[in-house]
Amino acid sequence: MSEAQRFLCEAIALAEANMETGGRPFGAVIVKDGAVLATGVNEILSTNDPTAHAELMALRAASQALGSPNLAGCAVYASGHPCPMCIAAMRLAGVGEVYYAYSNEDGAPYGLSTAAVYADLAKPFAEQSMKISHVPVRLEAHADLYAEWKRRQAGPA
Repeated sequence: MSEAQRFLCEAIALAEANMETGGRPFGAVIVKDGAVLATGVNEILSTNDPTAHAELMALRAASQALGSPNLAGCAVYASGHPCPMCIAAMRLAGVGEVYYAYSNEDGAPYGLSTAAVYADLAKPFAEQSMKISHVPVRLEAHADLYAEWKRRQAGPA
């Protein structure tokens, strides 16, 4: 059994255990340097948090374990095809590799596919199902929020 298969089996076992407690069938394992750094299961139903996907729960735990939001050098092993939100979070965190066991096609008959979300996000903003609008508002006192942030990052002069 390959390393990827071994960690995917761990993710699937987490998903199965989560189902036993009434959760959705998703688990994730984050590995760094060949060792499990963190795990997560889908907690949407227990927390009423639509962002409580297994991958995000594992990312949060891994960031806490490392004391850093930078997860460079980590790999994520997920029981199911990560949704666009999870993929984006993994990219923003610097995760370098993602493996998953069950595809969107596998999940589609059970309402567990995010393929439609991927397809919608591939469209220009004006054609997506959710209205997305850029409204360039600025406060008088702080005309450039980002420049102010950068100034504060530089520290006292």
